Amino acid sequence: MLSMMGHNPTIGIRTFHGEVEFDPETCQAGKFRLAVQSASLFVQDDLSDKDRREMERLMKDEILEVGRYPEITYEASRASVSKIDAALFAATIDGALSLHGATRAEPLSVRILSMGDMLRASGEFNLKQSDYQIKPISVAGGALKLKDELKFSFEMVARRQE
Repeated sequence: MLSMMGHNPTIGIRTFHGEVEFDPETCQAGKFRLAVQSASLFVQDDLSDKDRREMERLMKDEILEVGRYPEITYEASRASVSKIDAALFAATIDGALSLHGATRAEPLSVRILSMGDMLRASGEFNLKQSDYQIKPISVAGGALKLKDELKFSFEMVARRQE
């Protein structure tokens, strides 16, 4: 989100929870839900403390407005999954992203690696800030402006809980 500062930052998430239903033996997938506390997002890149604080302030206060919208969620009731090899799968998840007070359908293409009691999922997606009522910010009197369409990539790990 903050590439306008001449940087494509890596944003981490400190506080989130979720659940996924997936059986690698049958390739059956059920619901998927992920909830992120928006105030827990942080810049992971190696920056000066001043630059990091400013990037995080812009992201939290001016872009995401975490005081008004404390949670970002993605929910899907089903997914279609195909097996690539013994432990690798490709999935298409037809879910909805709730961000900044707006909810929109956001399909995801995901690669899933099954490792015993663990799943590792990764993928990429694009979204337009304007679709979520986020006005792209500008700085320096409008000389630098954040693009409306942003590209995200993710990698996450889920562990089976009994």
